[in-house]
Amino acid sequence: MASNTSLLPATGEGLIVSFGEMLIDFVPTVSGVSLAEAPGFLKAPGGAPANVAIAVSRLGGKSAFVGKLGDDEFGHMLAGILKENNVRADGINFDKGARTALAFVTLRADGEREFMFYRNPSADMLLTPEDLNLELIRSAKVFHYGSISLIVEPCRSAHLKAMEVAKDAGCLLSYDPNLRLPLWPSPEEARKQILSIWDKADLIKVSDVELEFLTGSDKIDDESALSLWHPNLKLLLVTLGENGSRYYTKNFKGSVDAFHVNAVDTTGAGDSFVGALLGKIVDDQSILEDEAKLREVLKFANACGAITTTKKGAIPALPTEADVLSLIKDA
Repeated sequence: MASNTSLLPATGEGLIVSFGEMLIDFVPTVSGVSLAEAPGFLKAPGGAPANVAIAVSRLGGKSAFVGKLGDDEFGHMLAGILKENNVRADGINFDKGARTALAFVTLRADGEREFMFYRNPSADMLLTPEDLNLELIRSAKVFHYGSISLIVEPCRSAHLKAMEVAKDAGCLLSYDPNLRLPLWPSPEEARKQILSIWDKADLIKVSDVELEFLTGSDKIDDESALSLWHPNLKLLLVTLGENGSRYYTKNFKGSVDAFHVNAVDTTGAGDSFVGALLGKIVDDQSILEDEAKLREVLKFANACGAITTTKKGAIPALPTEADVLSLIKDA
């Protein structure tokens, strides 16, 4: 089927607020080694919600980040990176008593990642409901979040409060669980807490690995995906890496192929996909009910995800609209 990019909506003007953690990933200077074998590390800013905020702004959308950083060199560096990327930073707090979170991330020879986290506690875990910039959250059209902010108090209460305020203000709630098992006390607790806010979201994106984890099934098929459906959901997405993505709505379902690129680092690909999608639907949620338009948006989002895998680190690799249209045209 020939693509009709005339169906691709412009990136919207509405504000997309991302809530959660921003941290520094330390990535080995050489690929395909364990953390212990790495000769050295490069610092790469990251954290899924922050990546989504930057993905949105890089594509020409409006975004803000809500979270807490350490009042330290790394925290101020991260706040600076958000500002450089035109992400509103008036939702950021600094904690004088705790450090900015760090993660050591290695890319194994197969391009997949291994994590070791330093947060005991880190500043992002100490965000309180009182810290929240409620005015900023209420001004959003879309409120996006993950599940890492549910692991401990007080951040969990801040997360629930922010979600409630956003919902009451009429925001579209977007949820990417972004499973990081090493951070949870147990897999059972992770599953329970991730699902505890499941039925609040309007849009949910899970990876194939998360689908298996949440359903307890090793099948990645429609039946398995639809077992995660809830009545208030408008769109459920399953990302399948090099096999593209699948979409499910109340009225239709289908899949969109991936773009084949030379993948170097999968970090941030899912965040890039989400940011692209949110930027295209923020001003017109009726796209979620129009399959032809939704397919064009998901194709665009798949292209964003693909481009993000072609460079090391998430934020440096996030594409512009021109990069994405060029990949789509040449495919």
